Amino acid sequence: MIIRAITHSDLIPLQAISRQTFFETFADSNSEENMTKYLDTAYAAEKLSLEMASPSSEFYFAEIDGKVVGYLKVNFGVAQTELKDNSALEIERIYVLKEFHGAKVGQALYQKALEIAKSHNVNYLWLGVWEENHRALSFYKKNGFVEFDKHLFTLGEDTQTDLMMKLML
Repeated sequence: MIIRAITHSDLIPLQAISRQTFFETFADSNSEENMTKYLDTAYAAEKLSLEMASPSSEFYFAEIDGKVVGYLKVNFGVAQTELKDNSALEIERIYVLKEFHGAKVGQALYQKALEIAKSHNVNYLWLGVWEENHRALSFYKKNGFVEFDKHLFTLGEDTQTDLMMKLML
């Protein structure tokens, strides 16, 4: 498995894996209308291109045998979705294709985030995870994250609760 930084030429594969992994993760628990609205907005090429261009965000692909099987997005400072804490790193997204669940891809992407956090001398990592995403909650708890707050997340027309979790470094 290779973890590599995403470049602007990776926009189309990033959009494809973003849409596919989000759909695989959440389609069974949400309406088709809300999923479509969210996917069309959150993963529009223009929006992803702006996110990729931000000096305060970084994206990485996980590849196995040349195939993109997962990705990571981290945010620093002003790019963070909530806290905007310069002494923290936000893991905004770790997504893995369903067929590669259990293959340690998520763990490798998490290790990359941890490596980035340590190289930037931040005090902690934080993230938001849907309270109904039990697989992700278990993953983050196994890696030492603890819940510290909650925030609302809108998927289409549905407002959901994300648990905010942090790991002190």
